[in-house]
Amino acid sequence: MATLLETSRLDKSFGALKATDDVSLAVDAGEVHAVIGPNGAGKTTLIAQLTGELAPDRGTIRFDGRDITGLPTWRRTRLGLARSFQITTLLPQMSAEDNVALAVQARSGSSFRFFADARRDTTLRGPARSFLERVGLAPVAQTRCRELSHGEHRQLELAVALALQPRMLLLDEPLAGMGQEDSARMVALLRSLKSELPMLLVEHDMDAVFSLADRVSVLVYGRIIATGTPQAIRDDPAVRNAYLGGQGG
Repeated sequence: MATLLETSRLDKSFGALKATDDVSLAVDAGEVHAVIGPNGAGKTTLIAQLTGELAPDRGTIRFDGRDITGLPTWRRTRLGLARSFQITTLLPQMSAEDNVALAVQARSGSSFRFFADARRDTTLRGPARSFLERVGLAPVAQTRCRELSHGEHRQLELAVALALQPRMLLLDEPLAGMGQEDSARMVALLRSLKSELPMLLVEHDMDAVFSLADRVSVLVYGRIIATGTPQAIRDDPAVRNAYLGGQGG
């Protein structure tokens, strides 16, 4: 299977703290690859380097064979690498449909300055509604974002990401702050997307990780200590000692 996203020997330090230390991993087309690890392991720093929010001190990031290490975030998004969750970019005063329509417009390359007139543009509204329907939010399409529940916010963030027509999703703790019912709904939604989009998933909920992931990489103190199938990771003594049966997270 072809590799779509690949990092090679990524280092990132903050003073004496090495947040990522010689991190090399690969996400293949068609797979969900989870990254797990205790708090402070470097997962957020890794995601920030993948999206272009942080520049690595050393190492390379390749997407579909292209070196994107020095590209800004918007260029990576245009190439098809989209981040969702953890850092929300939703506009609270606007409706759910308006938020998704903005993403449709951004994907088309149009300026946000013309969005007021574009609210009546069916080339934006139709796709926006279809993405809302895809994540189960069609009934609240006209509801202001600030009035949505936490779980609905997360679903909307996913709809916005999908509207950018990504080739890969970077999912940063999609279940954070969710109750059991919302979590189950999100896991089902992500599972339904597995056949459509490869994903890099950072998540603390081990039940969700082992349910969704094809492969799992374990990050501890900035280093990847193991990569394998969910069952192999479960059975790895070093992983159990360092994370699953040791530190919480």
